[in-house]
Amino acid sequence: MEAKRQFTEPFAHSPAHEALLRAGSRIRPLQQAHAHIVVSGSHRSRALLTKLLTLACKAGSIGYAHRLLYSVRNPDAFLFNSLVKASSSSGFAIDTVVFYLRMLQSRVSPSSYTFTSVIKACADLSSLRLGKCVHSHALVSGHGSDRFVEAALVNFYAKSGDLGVARKVFDEMSERTVVAWNSMISAYEQNGCAREAIEVFCRMRERGVRPDSTTFVSVLSACSQLGALGLGCWVHDYIVGNGLDLTVVLGTSLINMYARCGNVSKAREVFDSMSERNVVTWTAVISAYGMHGYGSQAMELFHRMKAHGSCPNNVTFVAVLSACAHSGLVHEGRGEYASMSQEYGLVPGVEHHVCMVDMLGRAGLLDEAYKFTKELDRGEQAPAVWTAMLGACKMHKNFDLGVEVAEHLLAAEPNNPSHYVMLSNIYALAGRMDRVEMVRNKMIRRRLKKQVGYSTIEVDQETHLFSMGDQSHIETDKIYQYLDELMRRCKEAGYVPTPDSVLHELEEEEREYALRYHSEKLAVTFGLLKTCHGTTIRIVKNLRICEDCHLAMKYISSVANREIVVRDRLRFHHFKDGHCSCLDYW
Repeated sequence: MEAKRQFTEPFAHSPAHEALLRAGSRIRPLQQAHAHIVVSGSHRSRALLTKLLTLACKAGSIGYAHRLLYSVRNPDAFLFNSLVKASSSSGFAIDTVVFYLRMLQSRVSPSSYTFTSVIKACADLSSLRLGKCVHSHALVSGHGSDRFVEAALVNFYAKSGDLGVARKVFDEMSERTVVAWNSMISAYEQNGCAREAIEVFCRMRERGVRPDSTTFVSVLSACSQLGALGLGCWVHDYIVGNGLDLTVVLGTSLINMYARCGNVSKAREVFDSMSERNVVTWTAVISAYGMHGYGSQAMELFHRMKAHGSCPNNVTFVAVLSACAHSGLVHEGRGEYASMSQEYGLVPGVEHHVCMVDMLGRAGLLDEAYKFTKELDRGEQAPAVWTAMLGACKMHKNFDLGVEVAEHLLAAEPNNPSHYVMLSNIYALAGRMDRVEMVRNKMIRRRLKKQVGYSTIEVDQETHLFSMGDQSHIETDKIYQYLDELMRRCKEAGYVPTPDSVLHELEEEEREYALRYHSEKLAVTFGLLKTCHGTTIRIVKNLRICEDCHLAMKYISSVANREIVVRDRLRFHHFKDGHCSCLDYW
């Protein structure tokens, strides 16, 4: 009983106790420190106990922290706040909530520091319901308007996917720190709302708030999504002009931005200028070369990476195999796929299987690709693998195998409209119009709709969006008039429309009209109208570029004497002087 009484007594301050606590980075030293304090019998201060509990959390000994807390009589606000903050910052989200609930049970009033840490824990747990309860409690307690609590709330609602409430909290903030701005920008960017992320960043600049590295990482990612090269270059110039440290994270973000905006040479410049690189950096530049069709350069960098002692991971191999797939490097791809498990002990995942099927299929090795797919375990035969197989069947016009593969896809994902569209196209190319009608009727019954395609182009740091047949743009008349003129010149140069790219039940004249006003053609026409001669036109498309648009871009690059870069869902196409960098291999 006496030992138990001593264990629950308040702790005193002494240099010896402090020295022991500073050494307490693991559980055994912590236990020794605790035992030393108990033996001393001091009972004037709880500062050392608080320090001990905090160290327990940081050392990962969260169970020990719980046991210590339950041994304390009447723990105060300082003790609870220290525990809540330490457990939250150490990644123990559930324990943070438990400490918070224990705090309420003990009738100890939470502070703004408490709410900030608990809301962060709710964000880490993606618990929208619990977070809303904590938000309500913060409002009732009078801490709802604290700037740090509000910033935490913006981050919480963003991570929970409720961007509307996140923006409402953000707009109602009386004082916005750079953390709050970063949370809102990151919220939009991570939820695929790149345009909104950039709009918030522009407002941040207008308000005179100085951005930091965290801001730029999110903004560069948003630029990557939109292909907003102009703004991305501005960010790069700002980083250099203001002497910001080009960290691994920031440098990698710049590499990704330049790569996804179509300027792989600038991506390489950033890579070469970095004093420190990690596996993510190497992977980013390998991926950059791969998505642009420069498979040999990607493989060269991969070998350099290994020579420098940087060990590739699963993501690196996805980048390598994708580069092989888009460049026809079948022999190299087979070798690297085998080396994953043989040399590095890595287990290939769905992404690697997709790359292999894609690589074999694009090369026309359909039998090998199909055998590879069938030999995968049933759980590994993911829809994405069958989709790659189906794309290869369509590319090489193997309609019988394509129908069989499509049946696998429809069984796996019966509500994915893209599978029905692909199957419909295969039936149409095979001349089976009765089956086309059957597939489309099935889509109607299931209320499935094809994903709407759109293209974006950035001019003077402003992004313009076009969809097929779009007439909403303020300069629609000029765009359509110039596009008609372009297509006339292209026809004179030998261009013949590819009507298989549109609905097969349309008459040939209607199909040609539908082809002419695809989103990428409207976007490139606008770019030609609004930029100076010699400027590269850069287009971002959310879907795969169709065969007719791919052909038309070759002719447009020739008759307009411009370089055109199109980033579609799969890769980059660099059109120049009537040729494409993909060599029609996409």
